[in-house]
Amino acid sequence: MKAIWNGVVIAESDDTVVVEGNHYFPVDAIKREFFADSATNTVCGWKGTASYYSLNVEGAANKDAAWYYPAPKSAAAEIKGRVAFWKGVKIEA
Repeated sequence: MKAIWNGVVIAESDDTVVVEGNHYFPVDAIKREFFADSATNTVCGWKGTASYYSLNVEGAANKDAAWYYPAPKSAAAEIKGRVAFWKGVKIEA
């Protein structure tokens, strides 16, 4: 699977976990040069507290376009160490 934004592959892996329709990529599959830490956090009742990354690709910014759960609740243990995308990031096989 590939995560693509602004015409550039920002993550690629054949080991994604799908939860609620979102592909979670292993953290080592993301291309770090396109990711910047964000101060944003949200809370999911069954997964826990999410943290976010903003993207910067080819001079274009996409705030909080990727998220991850640093310490997911036990029900969501399978997504620990994984990153998912939204806000226009395309996921393709």
